[in-house]
Amino acid sequence: MDALSLLDAGLNQCAVVIDRDSGLLLALLTAGLVGGTTHCTGMCGPFVLAQVSARLERVPLSAMSEFRRLTGAAVLPYHAGRATTYALIGALSASVAGHIGALPGLRWLLVALLALAALFFLGYAAGSVLSWLPKAPSLGSGGVQRWWGERVSGIARPLFGNPTGWRGYGLGVALGFIPCGMLYGAIAVAAASGSALTGALGMAAFALGTVPSLLAVGLAGHVAGRTWRTAVARVAPAIMLVNAGVLGWMAWKLVA
Repeated sequence: MDALSLLDAGLNQCAVVIDRDSGLLLALLTAGLVGGTTHCTGMCGPFVLAQVSARLERVPLSAMSEFRRLTGAAVLPYHAGRATTYALIGALSASVAGHIGALPGLRWLLVALLALAALFFLGYAAGSVLSWLPKAPSLGSGGVQRWWGERVSGIARPLFGNPTGWRGYGLGVALGFIPCGMLYGAIAVAAASGSALTGALGMAAFALGTVPSLLAVGLAGHVAGRTWRTAVARVAPAIMLVNAGVLGWMAWKLVA
């Protein structure tokens, strides 16, 4: 089988998965959109701004143009690297969960993952509406998460000097491992699919959803990020509530 036939077969398989698991993929895409505006701009925005500054500093003033400014602010290699890490994590977690869930008496694991993700999104929606309630402790504040985050940052730090091309891509791959509460919920959804391909596509969709807010930060700084965040925050509870309902319905279908 030649390369074109393999590519065609792969695309056909992806089309089947997208059609079959469209609800799960859409839930992850919208979760990324909401999470990107309400969480990622604060956590990952500084990483984007640092890359934008480093990239534009290397462009001579005489060669500066609007196109160079836009491409420098987009940091596309970084986003591609993040998407790669997320997709690999999604594929691995879904493959492991699928193999375990296929064992006799352990199908409940996939149901539990979907239910957990539904509760996560429901809690997110409720937290946005009932902001006066005590907030749950941050998943990223524990000792293990902090230690892991410091290790990842240490590995990625040398790449900030010239974050272009493959270095920018490598930076995205490395920073994709930064601990993040929203990411945990997305991984639970991807794992619940029990399919490596669905898990990979789902996490890629989640990464795609986070891009607009970070692109706004790269183009116009945190002011634009805050403006975008305010606009999406108004509909965020409704989006996350719908996501929770979709995932809860999928969990129910597995039980029924």
